[in-house]
Amino acid sequence: MLYSLARPLLFSLSEEHAHELTLAMLRKRAGKLWPGSVPASPREVMGIEFPNPVGLAAGLDKNGDCIDGLADLGFGFIEVGTVTPRPQPGNPQPRLFRLPSAEALINRMGFNNLGVDYLVGAVKQSRYKGVLGINIGKNKDTPVEDAVQDYLSCQQKVHAYGSYLVVNVSSPNTPGLRSLQHGDALNALLGTLREAQTRLDAQHRRRVPLVIKIAPDNSEEELQAMGEAFVQHGIDGVCVGNTTLSREGVQGLPKFDEQGGLSGAPLKPIANQALATMSQTLKGRIPIIGVGGINSAADALEKQQLGADLVQIYSGLIYQGPGLIGDIARAWPKAI
Repeated sequence: MLYSLARPLLFSLSEEHAHELTLAMLRKRAGKLWPGSVPASPREVMGIEFPNPVGLAAGLDKNGDCIDGLADLGFGFIEVGTVTPRPQPGNPQPRLFRLPSAEALINRMGFNNLGVDYLVGAVKQSRYKGVLGINIGKNKDTPVEDAVQDYLSCQQKVHAYGSYLVVNVSSPNTPGLRSLQHGDALNALLGTLREAQTRLDAQHRRRVPLVIKIAPDNSEEELQAMGEAFVQHGIDGVCVGNTTLSREGVQGLPKFDEQGGLSGAPLKPIANQALATMSQTLKGRIPIIGVGGINSAADALEKQQLGADLVQIYSGLIYQGPGLIGDIARAWPKAI
């Protein structure tokens, strides 16, 4: 009820203005006013105890400024970022677009963030004691052939502060980034980060799982090859997936042809197909976080049935409000 009153106001603003206003409210801990409750539904995934299976996907709080405010909403885990080694402004505005009739978003933000050192400072100031994922990427002006060094730099700086680390190789808004999902480039990235993970785990005396976030636009053969590479390198988790370049389900709508990644309800069939393929490839050897097109508890349960151990929301939060978190947690099968 509360969000049904707030949404028309937010949607009357430009997309990025509404985004910034939301962040400002979260920094002021406006989430404490939310009357909903999220039931405990604990489960262990990647050696981490999650209080419930519903997480916030990366992209909303890129700089870690709103961790405490987001925690007020009842998420089982929060993922901040994507963060890069150096600050960068992202792509020119406008770069975020609503397609309300399809409950969808298109964004080409371009990893706009204040840099990894700022994020580390924000995390250290937070009082949040729950499960925190930190999502890392490369700077736009770093050549793809040098991308490993950007990821390694971020990994070394955030390892001590995250519950788990997410390697984002799937945003469509950084040129060449998705090429890191395949072949020798993927193997080099995974090998380097796994070696660093082992060293950093020993140095900090804490295990920080390594998760890879992939695009839903990969072919079945590409997904199968990636899955086998993840197993070979001992990756701890896979996030399926990111936004899509497809415009299936939104063609002809206002703004449908804006460049960028599509998220929201139309992403669901594409993300679910990728999830099913990855689940069939992994056969339970690596846990999966399901993302994309979750606008209801039924949508989340579909992910669970296809093989997701956890789920994350973002566009669904914008269209449905914080009540979606509790709806999913209540409907999710209890851990055995």
